[in-house]
Parts: sequence; structure tokens; C-alpha cells
Amino acid sequence: MHDAFMRAALKEAQKAFRKNEVPVGCVMVRDGRIIARAHNLRETTADPLAHAEIICMKKAARKLGGWYLHRVVLYSTLEPCLMCAGAIIHARIKEIVFGASDPKAGASKILKKFGVRIVKGILKDECADILKSFFKTLRKK
Repeated sequence: MHDAFMRAALKEAQKAFRKNEVPVGCVMVRDGRIIARAHNLRETTADPLAHAEIICMKKAARKLGGWYLHRVVLYSTLEPCLMCAGAIIHARIKEIVFGASDPKAGASKILKKFGVRIVKGILKDECADILKSFFKTLRKK
């Protein structure tokens, strides 16, 4: 089940890649159905807050009619950063699933301290590969 939702997040990451955005994708799932999808848009929108997770949480909140997302599972291709972790905590999300770990900026340890259930490493190679490919291409420019 996790694989299917992570594949949907990877499709979002591919959209970001095509837009020259850092390829991170996110989906939010409630009752076994995707209710929101997003990908990074920082470059496109010139907005430092336009991370896939933040955009996806906003979409989910609009769809559900409220900010309290305790019954929603967040899937991200990359371990959430500190900013996104703060938003996850404040939205009361109880579970996140991510693919690739981020040893520099990942904040899953903080999420754990706030009682968020963490599932990591889902399709980790595919999630890491798209990031590696993006940065390799960027360095060639």
C-alpha cells in the first residue's frame, strides 16, 4: 500500500524535475484515498515556503475544510525539513511516510519527539535517484 502512494508522490517529483525545481513530491492520504498532491514550486513562485509538503497540506486543509489534519497520512519523496516538520506538527498529522533520507536537513527525529509515526525508506532508491539525477544535471549547466 505504501508503495502505490509513494509512486504517486514520485509522479509529483517528476513534475518538479521538468520545471527545474528540486524534485520533491508529496501526496496526502485519508481513508485510503489521495486527497491532495503537490511538488516543489520555490523557483516557479519565488517563494521560499513553496515546499511540496507545505503546498500539499494547504490543499488538504482546503479540501477538508479545516487545518486539523490528524486523520491524514503525508507521503513525501524526501524526509521533511525543519520548516515542514513544524507545519506537520501544527497540523496535528500523526503519520508521515518518506522515501529518501536527508542527512543534512531532515527533521524526522523532531517529528518523533512530537509523537508523529515515521515510516521511512519506501522506494528509497527511486526517490534518491531522481534527486541525484537533478543535481547532476544542474552541475553540468
